[in-house]
Amino acid sequence: MVNFQYKENYGLEDFRAIMALLRGENGCPWDRVQTHESIRRDLLEEAYETATAIDSGDMENLLEELGDLQMQVLFHAQIEEEKGGFTFEDICDGACKKLIRRHPHVFGKMELDTPEEVLTTWDEVKRREKDQTSTAQEMRSVAAGMPALWRAEKIQKKAKKDGFDWPDWHGAREKLSEELGELDEALACGERIEEELGDVLAAAVNLARLLKIDPERALNGSTERFIRRYGRMEELAGQEGQALAGLSLDEQEALWQRAKREE
Repeated sequence: MVNFQYKENYGLEDFRAIMALLRGENGCPWDRVQTHESIRRDLLEEAYETATAIDSGDMENLLEELGDLQMQVLFHAQIEEEKGGFTFEDICDGACKKLIRRHPHVFGKMELDTPEEVLTTWDEVKRREKDQTSTAQEMRSVAAGMPALWRAEKIQKKAKKDGFDWPDWHGAREKLSEELGELDEALACGERIEEELGDVLAAAVNLARLLKIDPERALNGSTERFIRRYGRMEELAGQEGQALAGLSLDEQEALWQRAKREE
């Protein structure tokens, strides 16, 4: 039993104290053995659950998920502090200094009037901080752990700053057709299939970007429609006293088209 003072309401320092207790000698056996690497996936999952709460508009859930996300930050800070590395104060200090540096129009004398100007300045300051002298260096700094569609989109946006971009979506649509043709050739010869399929996906992301469509959101929307229609297919098959898995592909396709028309 740890020495802990229960309260009606808790604050940030209480949050930190609880994390330290969980990691302490008389704390939780699971929490004590965790490392940065072992809880890496937990951090990503909490971030995605937070995004899901935002998308659903569920503010009660968002409140909870933001707490879970903050817990992951404190968890990593506690692990590092125990090792004699950085502390939570170091995290706050670094983040505050970064915000000050990258908002010269707020904390300095620069005048910026539009969100676009702010983003451009942010990127310029970031590039100087990281001593990046080329766009390729900027591209390499984009986290490889990002969802692949978002990473591709972000790298394409960096190329756009150098003028390497289509003037509108029509060129990107033609490029997508070209890449599909190259995929067909790869399938025919049985070589470079993964490479050409990757190029098709990249071309699709480029088209989405120029259409101002979030590719991750578009794909998730397609996946949700698939789940909804598949559920309806199962219902329709059940109404006929059949299991969907027992139907032929043609029969399943007929149910799919019916489910699609009903939407």
